Amino acid sequence: MIIDEIKGILEKNGYNLNLDTNERIKTMLESIRDDNQINKLDYIIEWFNKKREESDMVVEEIGIKDLEKWNINEKTGNIFHDSKGFFEIIGVKVSNTLDREVGKKGWTQPMIAKNPGGILGILMKKINGVPHYLLQAKAEPGNIGKLQLSPTLQATTSNLLKAHGGKLPLFAEYFDKSNSPKIIYAKWQSEDGGRFHLKSNYNMIVEIEKNKELDIPDYFIWITLYQIKQLLKIENFVGPHVRGIISYL
Repeated sequence: MIIDEIKGILEKNGYNLNLDTNERIKTMLESIRDDNQINKLDYIIEWFNKKREESDMVVEEIGIKDLEKWNINEKTGNIFHDSKGFFEIIGVKVSNTLDREVGKKGWTQPMIAKNPGGILGILMKKINGVPHYLLQAKAEPGNIGKLQLSPTLQATTSNLLKAHGGKLPLFAEYFDKSNSPKIIYAKWQSEDGGRFHLKSNYNMIVEIEKNKELDIPDYFIWITLYQIKQLLKIENFVGPHVRGIISYL
């Protein structure tokens, strides 16, 4: 087998073949083989572009004062939601910045704050022995092209608590630790510290049984690691959260 040949070469060169090394060999092979058992790469690209064309979401820039259920604190100027959830826009003053381009004078700026984070999770299923990852064509108001390939679950704590008054996000139950999921990877990872104040998300990869049948809406699709890497070559196609999660692999 190819894996045994690779292990043999590594052993001859003095590498310690522990469990982690063996898993990395499998992942390396997974990332260079085009063996999706359901969807070919050309189909995935065509499917995604069609979803973009079909998206009827309209985004219009409006004034802060025209936002519904968002308010401005008269004393601080901070922007917050009626539910006290989601996030808050605050101001920060940055000083002692000798190692930055502005020098010691520092600066002030607004930041997205008071967001307890959420879950960014990808479901993985082995189909004919090949790991496939369930991604979605998700529309976000700030996306270039409206849609980007996003994780199976992309939900803030406020979303999971249904602060918006809507439904629980799809597939959220598979990432609930009380349901004893088979976790491949789960770590807190920080958001962009230049825009978010003390913000991190719980990044997860969860494997489901190979015989588990999911009711998958048509804006979700099974993609292999090899295909994700190929799609990264297309501008504004794969969202930042997917890129962050698969960096572990």
